[in-house]
Amino acid sequence: MNEAQGRPPHHWGPDARRAAVSVTFDNLGEAADLERGIWSDDEPLGRHFSVRNVLPRILGLLEELGLQSTFYVEGLNAELYPEALLEIADSGHELGYHGWQHEYWPDLSPPDEARLLDRGVRRMREIGVGPKSFRPPGGRLTPSSPQLLEDLGFTHCSPAGHGTGLLDGLVVLPFAWRVLDAYHYLPRFGGLREAFVGSDEPLPPARFRETLGSVLRDIVRDGGHLTLVFHPFLEEEEDRFEIMREALEELRVLVEAHTVWCAPHRDVASWVRQRPGDFAKGLELDGTEA
Repeated sequence: MNEAQGRPPHHWGPDARRAAVSVTFDNLGEAADLERGIWSDDEPLGRHFSVRNVLPRILGLLEELGLQSTFYVEGLNAELYPEALLEIADSGHELGYHGWQHEYWPDLSPPDEARLLDRGVRRMREIGVGPKSFRPPGGRLTPSSPQLLEDLGFTHCSPAGHGTGLLDGLVVLPFAWRVLDAYHYLPRFGGLREAFVGSDEPLPPARFRETLGSVLRDIVRDGGHLTLVFHPFLEEEEDRFEIMREALEELRVLVEAHTVWCAPHRDVASWVRQRPGDFAKGLELDGTEA
């Protein structure tokens, strides 16, 4: 099958690189803890360590390596941390939407989904960082999602899955569960680990480093687009931060070798949209849930 018949291109980006990689970050502040009911009533809002301590280190690392990324943040952060969101945007990174308060997206009714999308987009636009990309907490879109997202001006999304393609008018840039730090580290991802590796036990940072190295080698060998996913609240521990640093340094080497195009989702989506015929097949959304 040639490219005209729907095979993804062999070269990516304006400089015709072998593959494309997007570095993304999920979740910010205390939004997810509030949604899960595990945030103490005595704990003040707006002082979360992931924003105060970890985010500056991440932004510094990205600047040091010359990499631009996509941050998927909850809309609540526009109220609690507007300065942090503006700093992310002013540093050249993309801000995407990740629910209002990290609601479990697959279970939402159409009215609730519409309300939560509208609320977050409105609030983020009020501070000047209107999102164009969406990543559903839980990894899965609903049947209503594509139209609701388009109606609000979204141009691309990043659910769990494989391949690259279009869903109605949206460019879809999926992630794979095994490239999440959360999949390796968090007890609540035990079901996924059991399904994938036969054990529900959390995996050490060194195992995550092996995974990251493997997927980077695979994308260079096979071509295509790869999305990496990190969570700021999981990168506070120094050994985990160093694993992330090592992987991004490896990615930087591939960029400098003109092998990989590293770009935020907004840039990859724009590039894909200009070549719809190259992405007519190959997209597969994942029914597996976090």
